[in-house]
Amino acid sequence: MKKKTAIAISGGIDSLVSAYLLKEEGCDVTGIHFLTGYEEFGKEAGTKKETALRKISGLAGQLDIPIEILDCSREFKAKVVDYFRHEYRAGKTPNPCLVCNPLIKFGTVLDFALKHGAEYLATGHYAGKIKGSDGLFHLIKGVDKIKEQSYFLSFLTQAQLARAVFPLSGFTKQEVISLAGEKGLLPAFESESQDICFIKEMSYGRFLSQETGFAPEPGAVVDISGKRIGSHGGIHLFTVGQRRGINCPAAEPYYVISTDAEKNLVVVGSKDDLLKDRCRVTGINWISEEQRSPVEVHTRIRYRNNAVISTLIPEGRNSATVIFRSPQQAVTPGQGAVFYRENEVLGGGFIDGFVHQQAEGE
Repeated sequence: MKKKTAIAISGGIDSLVSAYLLKEEGCDVTGIHFLTGYEEFGKEAGTKKETALRKISGLAGQLDIPIEILDCSREFKAKVVDYFRHEYRAGKTPNPCLVCNPLIKFGTVLDFALKHGAEYLATGHYAGKIKGSDGLFHLIKGVDKIKEQSYFLSFLTQAQLARAVFPLSGFTKQEVISLAGEKGLLPAFESESQDICFIKEMSYGRFLSQETGFAPEPGAVVDISGKRIGSHGGIHLFTVGQRRGINCPAAEPYYVISTDAEKNLVVVGSKDDLLKDRCRVTGINWISEEQRSPVEVHTRIRYRNNAVISTLIPEGRNSATVIFRSPQQAVTPGQGAVFYRENEVLGGGFIDGFVHQQAEGE
């Protein structure tokens, strides 16, 4: 009996090729294109939107599958955009993809798929999963070292992984492009979503200032000793490691070291001041096995960063201190810290703050 599998269809080449591969495997495939409410359809909104949805529907003919349109705008606003706004208000730098995948794609969209008879939900992520002898599902890296996206899936649960399918786990991006050309598969949209999908053609600061109830609050810029050296237009305009936009002339350039939401401060210092040998991580999601004692892992503190050797020291079920073998620059509260053992993702949490190393005898 054919496995009934839904595929989240964005209109890009990755989900298109994923759907093709599922068909080739003999799956009974249905596409789901979900709307976030933040799509950019241009000035002539009605016409542009209709054109975009026609292009999505056109993929059904290429693939010979039905494609459903799912309006997720209410859920997306409440669970992703409001989270993004709240984190910036708290002086953190969020990565909304980390919450979108478990709450929207493998939350709202998966629920929709299951209610309509699907057994699984596939996505075009460059990541994979395996089922271990322990009966648990393990999230693993995709083979494409550049495009690899397991970082973004680190908050999935066992129940979600059980339903997840990643057809591109063994493919590189170039192989996907070549296969699409060979099979005459044409994506609905040529450009791929970059960075944050719901912010287009404007800065994060401008986007946030346009959100209801988000009023920028000017405050002070201080150096690491606490001395005021300038002013800022709102801490949401700054992130750890930032150099531009500080506007405090000095012999050496200043970098943002931290932000303090309670005092409405931006703290700046030298590039060396950015180095941290440890951080605290909270809200940890353990994918297959909870870590209860200190363990050596590779920790990735941003998607674009390489995972680095670290010691993870659990503090209860969902928190830990992570000690880096070599100090790391721009360890940023709000970003995801994802833990790897070789090619497997053990879990991930959110960088919550810095832990200061105690001197001997303290």
